[in-house]
Amino acid sequence: MNVISIGLLGLGTVGSGVVKIIEDHQDKLMHQVGCPIQVKKILVKSLDKERSIDIEPSVLTTDVDDILLDPEIDVVVEVMGGVEKTKGYLLEALNNKKHVVTANKDLMALHGAELLQTASHNGCDLFFEASVAGGIPILRSIVDGLASDKITKIMGIVNGTTNYILTKMSKNGAAYEEVLKEAQELGFAEADPTSDVEGLDAARKMAILATLGFSMEIDLDDVSVKGITSITEEDIQYGKQLGYTMKLIGMAKQDDDKVEVSVQPTMLSDSHPLAAVQNEYNAVYVCGEAVGETMFYGPGAGSLPTATSIVSDLVVVMKNMRDGVNGKSIVSPQYPKKLKADNEIFSKYFLRLHVSDETGVFAEITSLFAEHNISFEKILQLPIVKRETAEIVLVTHHATKQDFEDILVRLRDLKSVKDIKSTYRVER
Repeated sequence: MNVISIGLLGLGTVGSGVVKIIEDHQDKLMHQVGCPIQVKKILVKSLDKERSIDIEPSVLTTDVDDILLDPEIDVVVEVMGGVEKTKGYLLEALNNKKHVVTANKDLMALHGAELLQTASHNGCDLFFEASVAGGIPILRSIVDGLASDKITKIMGIVNGTTNYILTKMSKNGAAYEEVLKEAQELGFAEADPTSDVEGLDAARKMAILATLGFSMEIDLDDVSVKGITSITEEDIQYGKQLGYTMKLIGMAKQDDDKVEVSVQPTMLSDSHPLAAVQNEYNAVYVCGEAVGETMFYGPGAGSLPTATSIVSDLVVVMKNMRDGVNGKSIVSPQYPKKLKADNEIFSKYFLRLHVSDETGVFAEITSLFAEHNISFEKILQLPIVKRETAEIVLVTHHATKQDFEDILVRLRDLKSVKDIKSTYRVER
């Protein structure tokens, strides 16, 4: 190979980082793959836009065919975002025998199976390390580093925006709306933060992690999702009293060949390694039958961290080109999808209630739990002054999701229960 030519779809924050790393690390990359790497064409929306890096004008194009139909371009790197139009571009690239590297979590969560099948059919590589945790090499660690093990659980803080918000709420005792506004001003949150704060971004990443970790095709619709918008300062403070830190946790667990995948606010024991992950950082905690517990930590977004993962994928593509083994690493899921029913999903639960401050109310509540054989691990009971109301905070022992949901329905029917203020999963 005399030179490897790359077509770049997009020149935003991450795309600029890819160009910068290729230029700044050219000697090391040449040493790794044995030939120079050049970014031959870059698809942009506007040729006249001011940019943070110096680019030869002739390299820029607004016509995607200048990349997809150029026989000299070996690899297409996609950092433009979007789903349907971008999917069409990448399918065309693969059908034109071009390898693909993408950072697009939305695309891979929704259409990853089709794209991987097309890549395999055409003898092409398709890598997407940067789609899940920015600069953290988690996908390759799962697929290659833990290939000999059976993964039983993947827990992750995989969204920096929500982790930043919850960190500030916990440290400063601030309200959600106040911290969200600050996060937007600092650039950690988008003007429309819905995808982040409602858990959708994390859900897409967990679908990808679960698919690879369990070798089972997990779709986005298989992920149970709850965001952080209803979390209050009171919830966080009560959690602290009981020894918990609030985090938005993506969870994928496998028991007896059945899996559960969810994203939801979680009361995490202060002793858990993920509880110490602060601000915009991400971390993924992986358990295997042989290796035990491992954790991967680092920046989950940003220009250069994400670009590092993209260029690392590029290096693998180029080594495969040199060795003539492109497309050989794509493996279809090994197992049929088997999802747990609600009566097979076990967890501890945090429950905060406002109830009538009267004799016998607590006994009435505990009897409901006793009917489902659920006991309590921790209890707080506090009067609310001048309102003839008491606040009860409970942490249950392990219960099925079905039993806990049934209890919530019955609690709402009790006259003595004025309000169910909040419920959260609890993890140790």
